[in-house]
Amino acid sequence: MKKSGILTYRDLIVWQKSMELVTSAYELTKQFPAAELYGLTSQIQRAAVSIPSNIAEGYGRRSHQDFARFLQISKGSLFELQTHVEIANNLNYLNQNQLGSFNNSSLEIEKMLGSLISKILNQSGS
Repeated sequence: MKKSGILTYRDLIVWQKSMELVTSAYELTKQFPAAELYGLTSQIQRAAVSIPSNIAEGYGRRSHQDFARFLQISKGSLFELQTHVEIANNLNYLNQNQLGSFNNSSLEIEKMLGSLISKILNQSGS
């Protein structure tokens, strides 16, 4: 599925920004207690990785409907990630600067995913 000026999923700004969010998520979890390694740390990392992964997988599908479905899965993973980070904040694992920066980035990606989903569904007539 080629779009004007977009040759690969790597050209999508939302994919690029979600890749940056993955890096941020890994950086955030470096400071978590060792007891969280198989708990919150793992959950945050997996949810973060799922966002750009599903964008890429959906892009590779043959239809607008499939792409939109994978973008919706990415959005669900983003909401999951936001929830995990909020829990980490409640447990005082983050400072307010870290939380603010994360929230700004994730909100931007949330809006971009919503916009892209709407655009794709409008193109497919759904």
